[in-house]
Amino acid sequence: MTATDLPVKPYSASSSDAPVDATLDASINNPSVCDSRLDDSFAEINWQAPWLCHLNQLGYISKTITQLSGCSEAAQTDKLENTPDIIAKVLNTALQQQANDLQQHLPQTKPAHNNQAQTLKCVSQDALPEGKAYESFIATTGSIPTRDNLHDLFNGSIWLTFPKTKALLNYYHMLEIEQQGIRASRGRVRDTITVFDENGAVLVTADPSIGEALIDFDWQGSLVSTRSKWDDPKQININSQAAVYIFGHALLEQLIQPRKPLCAHSIVINVSQDFFALPLSERMQYLDNKVAEHMDKLLSQDEVTPRQLAPLPILGVPHFWPENTDSSFYEDSFVFRSGRRLKK
Repeated sequence: MTATDLPVKPYSASSSDAPVDATLDASINNPSVCDSRLDDSFAEINWQAPWLCHLNQLGYISKTITQLSGCSEAAQTDKLENTPDIIAKVLNTALQQQANDLQQHLPQTKPAHNNQAQTLKCVSQDALPEGKAYESFIATTGSIPTRDNLHDLFNGSIWLTFPKTKALLNYYHMLEIEQQGIRASRGRVRDTITVFDENGAVLVTADPSIGEALIDFDWQGSLVSTRSKWDDPKQININSQAAVYIFGHALLEQLIQPRKPLCAHSIVINVSQDFFALPLSERMQYLDNKVAEHMDKLLSQDEVTPRQLAPLPILGVPHFWPENTDSSFYEDSFVFRSGRRLKK
């Protein structure tokens, strides 16, 4: 049996009202040096998509990328030189802007072994020495190698949104590298980190039964009969009791072209009802701490495996996709599988 993909919806890139920071390379606003490395895929980002709403606090990024991806072909052809590493520059400006807004220092790595905490910054992919492990380079320098592509744009955006959790995952990578070295097989701990880092999602709920149903592959109990309890990302409601925030940057990249079979690997964070009364930026700060605590506990287990992450067909999240308003959407057994559901 093959999966039936949902039709791709036409997107129109929209921008935030956040001003473009003047400290970024002036080339952003100068068509004669408009960067040619932002290909058409960046113009396809719908920054108002419900699964990107938790990144809306990073309005500077969405506005700047929208401007850059709108450069005309003529402007690109006529420019005298490329402006390389533009995504790293955009992310670094956003890091500084966010630190200023929060009146905090720039985020840092979590030191493992003899490493000191390093202030995070995005750098050119070319800065990564040949033969040096990506995670080790981040841990020892604070530098995140960044390419001019969607994958690394979303990776950097998640570093800004969940800095403590991302630093914790890198910390556990370092512990495993120290003990096991770099091998052909990453092992259970690093496999779990990688699956969550690339494809993870966080279900946060004030109703524990929703999380229990998700873990039990009970799609009706988690997503359908409880629909009225789910937060609408575009109209957040203090009375909501469940929401999903995507953590995996590869999943965000795949959602540029949404397909029904796309499945996240999720964790469940139980919260009090007060969580849903918080503004979005405060929700994310609170959740970053909670997800870091959860992953610290999970990754310290001797028998941790990626199977401890609960599958979640991401377009089945209420308010994420128009077609899921019809309960028949969830009757597709190829996507909404029985999995490890307990037999009664």
